[in-house]
Amino acid sequence: MRSLLLFLFASVLATTAMAGKAPPYTYVRVGSASDVSPATTSGTVLMGGGSDVDAAFQWLCNLGGNGDFLIIRATGADAYNPYVQGLCPNANSVATLIIPDATAANHADVAAIIAKAEVVWIAGGDQSNYINFWKGTPVQSTLNARIAQGVPVGGTSAGLNVLTQFVYSANASQGATSSQALADPFNRYLTFDRNFAAVSTLQGIIGDPHFAARDRMGRNLAFLCRVAANGWSSAPRGIAVDEATALLVANGGYASVVGTGKVYFLQAPGLPQVCSAKQPLTYRNIGVARIAAGDGFDLVTWAPVGGATYTVTAEAGVLSSTQAGGSAY
Repeated sequence: MRSLLLFLFASVLATTAMAGKAPPYTYVRVGSASDVSPATTSGTVLMGGGSDVDAAFQWLCNLGGNGDFLIIRATGADAYNPYVQGLCPNANSVATLIIPDATAANHADVAAIIAKAEVVWIAGGDQSNYINFWKGTPVQSTLNARIAQGVPVGGTSAGLNVLTQFVYSANASQGATSSQALADPFNRYLTFDRNFAAVSTLQGIIGDPHFAARDRMGRNLAFLCRVAANGWSSAPRGIAVDEATALLVANGGYASVVGTGKVYFLQAPGLPQVCSAKQPLTYRNIGVARIAAGDGFDLVTWAPVGGATYTVTAEAGVLSSTQAGGSAY
């Protein structure tokens, strides 16, 4: 009897300890604790990192019917909560969900939280965490279910990277520079994935933030080369966004710009001339359409409204442009 009592007491202690154990995720919410379910309209924000663009968040709040705005991230804190709440005072709630590993991504509460959001924002950070921790888990499937249900989404920096169909996954010890990518488009810093987010208007595209500030045109040509080499597209496309700038992609595929920088739309005319390991890249006549605030772009027809158009070429690892002065930007 004494042994049985000791066993039961130990079981109660273990159950109590488990019940008091902190969950593997962090969830911080401001605003109403009650859920709402307003009508939403599809739309996507691709933000280029650096300073956040107020107008982009307000656009998402409106598309989300001023419902529950959710920020998801793998690291960091809840600093977005007061910022977004200040921009969208009529939103029902603003919350941050930190999902730091696969254990958290598979937790039932995490999927339930995402399933009730009217806007989902993917914060910056390291996109390899999003691919390694979230892909193939309920985070990915629930996010895509919400997208299919017409919930608007957006992301900045690493969050931008994972919203296009093809993804520079940054699954290496450091990010790839343009000089490295042009010299060898198969160098160890260039890693890729695909099909994390199912945004219909961003299929067949690879994205990149911090564009002009970090001189990323060269590596974007290498991205297009690798998309072609992987057999994912015979005429690859890319969207690259400057810092402090956001592309607002409306339902139906028409895109506009807010912020102080530019957005670049890259279109390869076909397969690269030389795209091999340990050889400099040759990829000629990549079409570029560059737009800014006040301009537009139709993703369905892949045609700009306003802005400028030119071509860039990588020839044996050397980048050139048809613009006056030869700038790639």
